[in-house]
Amino acid sequence: MSGKSVLGRGVEALLSGDLASVEEGRFFLCDIDKIEPNKDQPRKHFDEDLLQKLADSIAEKGVIQPLLVTRGKGNRYNLIAGERRLRAARMAGLDEVPVVLTDSNGKGESLELALIENLQRHDLNPIEEAMAYSRLISDFGLTQEGVARKVGRKRSTVTNILRLLGLPDYLQDDVINGIISEGHARVLLRLKDDAQKIQEIRGRIIREDLSVRATERLCRRAREKPEPSPQRPGKNRGNELPASYCRSLVNQLTNRMNTGIRIIQNGERGKLEIEYYSSDDLDRLVNLLAG
Repeated sequence: MSGKSVLGRGVEALLSGDLASVEEGRFFLCDIDKIEPNKDQPRKHFDEDLLQKLADSIAEKGVIQPLLVTRGKGNRYNLIAGERRLRAARMAGLDEVPVVLTDSNGKGESLELALIENLQRHDLNPIEEAMAYSRLISDFGLTQEGVARKVGRKRSTVTNILRLLGLPDYLQDDVINGIISEGHARVLLRLKDDAQKIQEIRGRIIREDLSVRATERLCRRAREKPEPSPQRPGKNRGNELPASYCRSLVNQLTNRMNTGIRIIQNGERGKLEIEYYSSDDLDRLVNLLAG
């Protein structure tokens, strides 16, 4: 039997809970200390509370779904899929866990299988999911259509998730940590070329607990070109900095400090406004300004 067909059956058995199709000897209880975690694990964020709940369940009922492993060096095994179950089993104090042993033609195939298995299980947050799609495309030469077929999604879903990688890193972190939702993030993508405005609206989402619909309205207004304000007769604005130069400065400072910045001019004078969104955020900005 080829490694490819064994891999396919291993994933199917894991996802369906039906181990009847797994060859004899490939399903067994494995010493938990002999399992090496997957270095290419696509899932990076593990909610500690949910992990503890899973550990409590495993302590009571055991590991219901087996882990997927390949043979490693010596008498050890490399984990392909089941990182959460492995971590929770360790927390629950288990000595052994059920595993399905699968053949692998190398690191590349193991990585592809780990990515697909996590995606099919909906185990990833939106940013991890986007990164997994991106790796399938870049590392394995798949098209978006090919990725969609492998993970059982619509191509439009894959395309929309991939677009989240166009967000600044701090907004991707917000999505990972649940500070803003995937829906908010998709709306903010419309302003990804306006660093100042995206920071302003992000701040309002957090402060005012805005819905996705309210965020859409804000973004729509932000994209509308404002009417130039007429200058009052006799007021001297000749010494003010050019608006284009101020926008450039604001963009530089916003990208550097990851917060909302405004420059307010009044002739030769003016003020620089810096937003913060929590006491921790204020500490971060003070440390940044203090060098």
